[in-house]
Amino acid sequence: MRVCLLASGSKGNSLFVESDGTRVLIDAGLSAREIVRRLAVIEVEPADLDGLFISHEHVDHVRGVGVLARKYRLPVHVSYPTHHEVREGFGDAPVVEFESGYSFGFRDLLIDPFPITHDACDPVGFTIESKEGKVGIATDLGTATRLVADKLKRCRVLVLESNHDEEMLMGGPYPWHLKQRIKSRHGHLSNNDSAALLAEVLHPGLEGLFLAHLSEVNNDPAVAKEVAENLLVAQTTCSPRLIVGDQYRPSETLTL
Repeated sequence: MRVCLLASGSKGNSLFVESDGTRVLIDAGLSAREIVRRLAVIEVEPADLDGLFISHEHVDHVRGVGVLARKYRLPVHVSYPTHHEVREGFGDAPVVEFESGYSFGFRDLLIDPFPITHDACDPVGFTIESKEGKVGIATDLGTATRLVADKLKRCRVLVLESNHDEEMLMGGPYPWHLKQRIKSRHGHLSNNDSAALLAEVLHPGLEGLFLAHLSEVNNDPAVAKEVAENLLVAQTTCSPRLIVGDQYRPSETLTL
């Protein structure tokens, strides 16, 4: 199993997951050229990808989908409402629609797209499961519902949003309406929110934790990492490798 955040932040997001011989991207929010460049950094050829999975329609998650999928004939898996929102951008890319809340098979993987709260038409998180284990992905959500916590239990690897430090957000330069949007149930998880969600899903089999979608203005990687580390050192259940995502370069690759 290999997991790498190719990009993470408000300018573009993409996650590479390889499990049981299948290679997929969750979102493609950079240009296709930049995604190809970042894949090369981790020694992956785009032609070796097996599919794309889209969480929601915001441009920082779909910018490169159409070009990437058409050029390399990658099937794009997306919910019907989200596909309806971005249909023109996908062009004639091969599309497979799914329904949020219903799991489905893809090659040797079990994909479970579960509903999350965000200001998009049909946003989802994902779990990806194979005989090598389970990867849970929850970013771009304003609150961690009971369903989200239940879906993320028993994961070998977690990718969790840690978008902002609450004091930095409220004391920062954003206009009030944008601050309220970020703090709302349909916005983004703070560092403390992320840690609270993590506390609910810790278990002995958790081996990797990625902190994702950090704000460049309202957060600091060291601060986000410290909040997560404080939680981890206070418990004895597990000691996952902690990796913080970056907007401008691929993260470390977690290989299990």
